[in-house]
Amino acid sequence: MSRPVKIVLAIVLAAGVFYGGWRAIVHKSNLTPALVTPGTNVHMQFSGDLVPRLYRASTEIMPEDRSTRPRLIALTFDDGPYPVFTPMLLDMLHDLHVPATFFLIGQDAQEWPEITQRIETDGNEIADHTYTHPNLDEESADTVRKEILEGSDALWDLSHDPATRTFVRPPHGRYTERTLAIAQSLGYSVVLWTDDSGDWRTISVPQLQRHLVEHATAPEIVLLHSGKLTTIEALPYVVARFREAGYRFVTVGTLVKQVQADELNHPLRHAV
Repeated sequence: MSRPVKIVLAIVLAAGVFYGGWRAIVHKSNLTPALVTPGTNVHMQFSGDLVPRLYRASTEIMPEDRSTRPRLIALTFDDGPYPVFTPMLLDMLHDLHVPATFFLIGQDAQEWPEITQRIETDGNEIADHTYTHPNLDEESADTVRKEILEGSDALWDLSHDPATRTFVRPPHGRYTERTLAIAQSLGYSVVLWTDDSGDWRTISVPQLQRHLVEHATAPEIVLLHSGKLTTIEALPYVVARFREAGYRFVTVGTLVKQVQADELNHPLRHAV
């Protein structure tokens, strides 16, 4: 190999190493996962440390063919159940023929057992949102385990939905690597979202509708809340727009059976 060729190859290699290192340092993707399964290497996939970032920069492959990404959307509703707004939400979902996943607080479900049971009877999915809704990132390991298991037991007693023992969402989306590892050790997948709708803030119906349409991804898990009138009123327009764009509404359980975790953790933007 001639000297000029060696020099060119050396320059190309150096540029590649420099680019990979720079990309690893600045690249933010996957630091907020949508789905963590029991088999996920939490540290390598989601840590902000340099070594995991270098690993992700060298292994991530982002497919650009949007036609191959399934247009599936799971509406998820946190908190409650609530004595007024949750039945109103269930009526709306029933009228729209949309199944959804409800991440319920265990002690609230015990307070309103009839509403909890109606959620399941109406064809929706019930998953674990802990027993008392604490910030798990501030709790001891024993408390995290207790919150997950007691929440699951309370919901299982009321609904017998398998999702109560397989899916958990940390309150407020607050977690640490340790939180994720504890959930994994208990056999749970941690379900977060590809889009935070922002309905937990004071927001108008048009603002919420615009946000959901403009931030659509394929596939999609949307964070919503069941105690919000604005959310209920926004649903007919949102459901119609997504269906016109070729989306199908499913529960989280159905979604994770049809897509890979990487597809949810690297969703592609999609026009709606």
